[in-house]
Parts: sequence; C-alpha cells; structure tokens
Amino acid sequence: MVQDYDDASVTLTISASGNTITITPQGDLGTGALYQLSFGAGLKSVDALAITPLQRTFTTVGTFAPAGAVAHFTFEDNANDIIGAWDPAAADIIDITYTASRKTAAGKAATFNGTTSIIEIPNGDLLMNANSFTIAFWVKTNSTDRTAGHFVMGLAGWNGIQYEIFDNYEGSKFAIQYQHPAGTVSEDMWFPALADLGWKGWTYAKSLTIAEMVAKLKDHWLNVVYTYNAPTKVGTLYFDGVKMKSFDFNLWDATDNKSKITGLKYAGNAQGNKWALGFIQGRNNRTITDDWADYANPANKHFKGQLDDIRIWHKALTENEITLMYNSEKP
Repeated sequence: MVQDYDDASVTLTISASGNTITITPQGDLGTGALYQLSFGAGLKSVDALAITPLQRTFTTVGTFAPAGAVAHFTFEDNANDIIGAWDPAAADIIDITYTASRKTAAGKAATFNGTTSIIEIPNGDLLMNANSFTIAFWVKTNSTDRTAGHFVMGLAGWNGIQYEIFDNYEGSKFAIQYQHPAGTVSEDMWFPALADLGWKGWTYAKSLTIAEMVAKLKDHWLNVVYTYNAPTKVGTLYFDGVKMKSFDFNLWDATDNKSKITGLKYAGNAQGNKWALGFIQGRNNRTITDDWADYANPANKHFKGQLDDIRIWHKALTENEITLMYNSEKP
C-alpha cells in the first residue's frame, strides 16, 4: 500500500481466515489522504485459483494531515487532545469560550479574552522534546481595544518554546530552546516585515511589506507552521502553506554550540512544564520571573483572539505536506 502524497509505502500486517483477508496498517494513516492498495499475482483463492492482480484506491476521512501527529487540539467545545495523552485538567482551562472557527467544516475554535484566558497542557516538555519537530496551528488575533502584542503560546518562554505576535503586527517569532552535546541554547525564528538575509544562519526570507505582514497577522485567520529537520539542522517557517523564512545551524562556526544542535530540548523549571496556550508560560512555578511574564498581571501580553487545530509531530513535515494541509483546511 502506498500513500499518494509522498509515494511512501505503508507497512501492513496481513492475515487470512477462510475467504477473508484482513489488512491492518502498522501505523496511523494520514487524514484526508489518498492511498493505493495493490494485490499481486501470487494471491490465490481458497480453491487454489490465481487471482488477477488488481488495485484499489481510497481516501481517509477528514481534511488532509500527514500521519504520525503526537497531539491534535481541535477545540470542539473542549480543550482535549484527540489523538494523544495531553488533555489539560479542568482547573487548567481558564475563561475559554468555543466559537465558530474559520469555516463551517472546521467547527469551533478556542477563544481567548486577552486578559485571563489560558489553557495549560500537562507535560509540555515531553510534547516538545524531539530531534525533528513540527508544530502547525491556525490563529486569528483580535485587535479590538488592544495596543499590546500577543503571547500566543509558550512553554517557559524561550527556555522551551514560545510564539508571539509583535505589538504593531509587523512581525512575529518563535523562540525555541535547542539541545547540543554540552547543554542547550535558544534561537529565534524571527520574521519581521521587510526581512532580509543580513542575519547569521538565515538562508531564506520572504520580504513582505509592512502592509502585507499586518494583513496576515491582524484580525485575519492565519495558518502557521514551524519545522525543524534534525538531519539537515534546518528550521523553516510557513504562513498559509508558503515558506516565509529558514535558517541553517550548519552556518554557525564549528566552535559554536549552535553548529552542533541535535534537536529541541526543554530547559525551563521542571515544575513549570505546562505548555500555555494564551500566554508565554504557565501560571505557577514560572521560569521567567519578570513581571511582564506573570500571568497574574492582566495588562501583560495575554493573547486575544482564536486558536484552532494545533497539531504537533516529532518529525519535520515536507513543504508539499504543509501546502496540501493548508489547501485542505483553508477558509
């Protein structure tokens, strides 16, 4: 059996009982994906007659998403992870409402009020720690009565992973902690308007005008994807299925620990390892102790807007997979 979007073979377990053949994939299939199942010439019926080789195709249910995600939050009237083990406790879901998402087929999204809303996902360090990694989500900011930027999500900030949108909507960034043989180090996937290649390690930057960047980040549904490919040491940011920026850790000096990065690694407070949606870190056991990073202050950059379909993989998706996923889910 082969999956159409990348021609990869799917490992199967096959058993037979009488005139029934049971075919079971050994791993999860992608959603909304086309598969081709082929029967070869060596197959015989129960009366020892050869069966003519044949092929059958089928498409799995749902919008397209590559197989192998470790978590998926759909926010259909709850904040549960529908495929993994990262359901937040009821006490860790504060002032969240579930409202219409980007289109009818997408159902509902989690809505954050910009002052107190937060969802805290347990064991966020285990969700983050991986060599290769992908996170994909839909976000829509709400700029009404808003002058500050948005801490969309965070796991001890840059000591783990964070995503924020700047005050003027002229850019956004991921800040992520990476592992190397001697410890960990943080690096930003910083993407401003009018980006150029004047920064160390950058290999590509799509130069959006200020107006183009604001149009994407302000009051508009945006699909954000970040991938880190451990074998190549390349990090890549995508907006709406299109590559926006990439960097390559191989371009740092050989004596620099960044040239020796092996993957993502949480380096925050061991007791503060809840992945916060709606703020830069969880409410308790804060790694970043500055006042601006304190959830208790409603004037800080609490996210105001909507989040939907947050997915995480412990592998790097390809550009083709990301584009197919966006086209399947877009408004």
